[in-house]
Amino acid sequence: MALSQASNVLEKVLGHGDNAVTEQDVTNPSRNPEKYGDSSGETMRALAWMGKNKVEVVEAPKPRVFEDRDVILRVTGSTICGSDLHLYHGAIVELQKGDILGHEFCGRVDSMGPAVKNLKQGDRVVASFQIACGECMYCKKKLSSQCERTNANSIENVMYGGRTAGMFGYSHLTGGFAGGQAEYVRVPNGDVNLLKLPDDVPDEKGLYLSDVLATSWNCVVDTGVKEGDVVAIWGAGPIGQMCAEMSFTNGAKRVIIIDGGPAAWRLDFVRSKLPKVETLNFTDLPRGTTVTSRLKEMEHGGPDVALECVAGEYPKGWAHYFELLLGFETDTSEIVNEMITSVKSFGRCGVTGVYAGFTNHFNIGSLMERGIRLIGNGQAPVHLYWESLLQMIREGKTDPLAMVTHRVRVEEMDEVYRIFDARADNMQKVFVETKFSDKRAEGTPELTTYK
Repeated sequence: MALSQASNVLEKVLGHGDNAVTEQDVTNPSRNPEKYGDSSGETMRALAWMGKNKVEVVEAPKPRVFEDRDVILRVTGSTICGSDLHLYHGAIVELQKGDILGHEFCGRVDSMGPAVKNLKQGDRVVASFQIACGECMYCKKKLSSQCERTNANSIENVMYGGRTAGMFGYSHLTGGFAGGQAEYVRVPNGDVNLLKLPDDVPDEKGLYLSDVLATSWNCVVDTGVKEGDVVAIWGAGPIGQMCAEMSFTNGAKRVIIIDGGPAAWRLDFVRSKLPKVETLNFTDLPRGTTVTSRLKEMEHGGPDVALECVAGEYPKGWAHYFELLLGFETDTSEIVNEMITSVKSFGRCGVTGVYAGFTNHFNIGSLMERGIRLIGNGQAPVHLYWESLLQMIREGKTDPLAMVTHRVRVEEMDEVYRIFDARADNMQKVFVETKFSDKRAEGTPELTTYK
């Protein structure tokens, strides 16, 4: 919390860059209702960050169009992502009290600016979690997550040697944009950051094109999973589950998924959806047996490919626990080190879980001596994949409903965060409905209420 506050102060001192073509730091219309709020005075429910491990459903002004390429959506579906928990825990810097969260959402067009020519009122659309300009060097290649013109944050530029695109509901570090865990949301550059959904793809499927499907597919193809590979996946959450499915799609011979502790139930859940998956519960390993040694027992030399689908904020040992607590590092290297030591020599390791800054005790020796390829998969470029993934949904080649366990109401999102964080109620992936949602699609979970 203190680091986040200090980062906010430092950003003010440094000042934003001059690269952005859309206004920054609009994380809640209530920051300036006269400028950002709808003239009707209509309000909405939205989920806001209120401090470390604290979120609240608040009342905020409905957003308005104030840039020519803006689109205002009536949100018909959103969800909670494992990376939202990094915000919840305060692990991502430059959060401010009242920031509206949520980077995965779909909806219907409510209104739009005069420069938006490819949409009309009432269109069903899904948003990419990143905000692209559609015109810069990266956007021309559909590498939308690295857009050069939607995030002017200076701290990120200094930390990373460059900026990511702006992102919905993901702190001022990524531009400061209000998220979609709300009844309305403003989409900057809406003419390029929204994909129309066809009638045969309900919101309960189309929603997940916003992030989880593209992120999983990017992890698999960017790390180079190919015919005959043995793949090990750290983390049996929604990303890990879809990476397992997509590894098989790309020809993997075996997929081993690793998890444990309070989340161990997810191993059985994933196996119930993908019977070919093999599982490894690290909490059940006998003394003296490590994840690396067990994987080498399961496959001579270890897997060909390792995929990290967890994140860097979860320490397994006391050393990293205290180093994180005391601010000596922002991310633990334990899982990445396990991956490096587990794969075959010249194996490939892809990192898709969120890592925010710096880590200690990184096993660079094994990386170099054994020729391990360590690949930062980056924030997935949704625009590169979402049209082909939509077609895969329509053809039945991937089914996002396999990971969806709950349907919940936006009014109860504060409680949903608590449950999701605790890995409780067998909650894998949720669909969040609003007052604008369509009738529940056949074959999708019934509504669960917690209040």
